[in-house]
Amino acid sequence: MDVTPDEPAVVLDDVTKTYRLGQPIDALSSVSLSIPRGSYTAIMGPSGSGKSTLMNLVGCLDRPTEGRVLVDGRDVAGMSDRERTTLRGRTIGFVFQTFNLMPRLSALENVALPLVFQGVRRRERRARARELLDRVGLAERADHRPNQLSGGQRQRVAIARALVADPAIVLADEPTGNLDTATGSDVLALFEALYGEGRTVILVTHERDVAEHAERIVHVVDGELEGIEAVTGARRKA
Repeated sequence: MDVTPDEPAVVLDDVTKTYRLGQPIDALSSVSLSIPRGSYTAIMGPSGSGKSTLMNLVGCLDRPTEGRVLVDGRDVAGMSDRERTTLRGRTIGFVFQTFNLMPRLSALENVALPLVFQGVRRRERRARARELLDRVGLAERADHRPNQLSGGQRQRVAIARALVADPAIVLADEPTGNLDTATGSDVLALFEALYGEGRTVILVTHERDVAEHAERIVHVVDGELEGIEAVTGARRKA
């Protein structure tokens, strides 16, 4: 499907997500939101606000109970599991708070792993992984396993892995939550660089100082969209 440059990267249209845990619980209730292509958006809210549910819907990890979620112009709700997996692999890069690295694989193998599932040949995927590790400043750590890396280094490996398939959208869930302040600032600088390249960056956080690195902050409270705030002095693309 062709997508025009001015079409939003993500659209939520009157989305409700209900979980049935004994009784129905709305994690999200009638949320409508448009995320422009090439923008940097922070989704902010306290624990239990629904921001992680929102990220799972945007990331094609789940489907709404009601409403529509459009990612790159395609309606996620109407897709099969296989179609959602394909869209996710080609369009979205994930960065998680807990890194989610495979402990028995080297940094290079972890970064290259998504390309294995896409059928990319070994030489090509290793070359791409080395290129990304070099970009995040870890070329010399390519053969190290996660337990041989610091928290900040593991998060940079996770960012490199998220970028290896050249996704248009990067989703980051509390990416600095397990890092010290200085290391967290280095990681946020990488996201700013991705935004500067024209990628759509969506960052989920409960920390105000982290959210202020974005162009705008989407506030989610008790499963509802409370408001959208433009960030004064946010860094724009050159």
